[in-house]
Amino acid sequence: MSDPEVPKHEQPADVSDVVDSANAGLDAAAAASAAVPGQTPEAAEQSAAGDADKTEADAVDPDLAAFDEAERDHPGTFSTPELNRIAEDSDDTTVLDTPVSHSESAMADAAYSTADDTETRIVPSEPVPSDRVSSEPAFAEAPVIAPLQQPIFVQAPEPPRERGNRGTAGAIGLLAALSFAILYLGTILGLGALAGDVTTENIGEAALAPLTTFGFWVPVVVFYLGFWLLGAFINRGRWGSWVIFGIIVGVIAYGGHILGQLIEAPFWRLTPSEGSEFVNGQLLAPLAIAAFVFGRELTIWFGAWVARSGARKTELNAEAQREYERTLEAGPTLAR
Repeated sequence: MSDPEVPKHEQPADVSDVVDSANAGLDAAAAASAAVPGQTPEAAEQSAAGDADKTEADAVDPDLAAFDEAERDHPGTFSTPELNRIAEDSDDTTVLDTPVSHSESAMADAAYSTADDTETRIVPSEPVPSDRVSSEPAFAEAPVIAPLQQPIFVQAPEPPRERGNRGTAGAIGLLAALSFAILYLGTILGLGALAGDVTTENIGEAALAPLTTFGFWVPVVVFYLGFWLLGAFINRGRWGSWVIFGIIVGVIAYGGHILGQLIEAPFWRLTPSEGSEFVNGQLLAPLAIAAFVFGRELTIWFGAWVARSGARKTELNAEAQREYERTLEAGPTLAR
């Protein structure tokens, strides 16, 4: 079974063909006039021109004539505003003798069938092979650079500072030295009363007289220094340390009594033999023994106060150390 034949439109004749046909018609007319007897040359020429017009009319495409007639009846049907504008703005005066076929007119209408006649459509000139699309990327991929992370500096927690007890021992030592001075003055007045030098009438003068001598203040100052030095050594130690080492403070107070008496003598006016006899007379003096006993006992009882404060400082230090260790285990944290 053969395929049906598609009807083809007659192609318009070329201008040169039309001219040749016209010339051939004129020649035929001339020949005919020559053949017809009695016909004038003018009549023969008119007859030849008529034949030429008839030949040219026959050469016109009937489809083109139909399109021209439809365009005259309905202007704008087979033309677009864009084509008309281009034709009007063009300075080219060349007239196209080749008529526009039906297929070309239909393609022109399809190209400008959208609402916006000036819209431009971009179509690929040729298809791109699939293997080329898959193998060659459209653009070069830029390397991915990871953003730099700024370092965060976190201050490490400082270890807790241990709380000492030496300051507390010095402060409590002042109260102990004041108590030592009162007891020491009372012993001086009591010994004077036993000797008959102190009575109810002169007790005030007898109490103020030692306060202006080195023999009274030197033992008091030496006792305070001995108490504070022992407190600095024991620091946060227990009360048992004060009980054991309190005898040292008693000995220091005993030596302070002898030193005070030498200054009161004064010692720089005594000869070596006189000074030796003076010291031997103070070794077993009641006031010297009283200084030793007061220094020993006051150190024990006031030392208990210092030891209690030291135990409290020890607990605070342990708690601070535990908190420091918990902070280190938790690690650094950012403040929000």
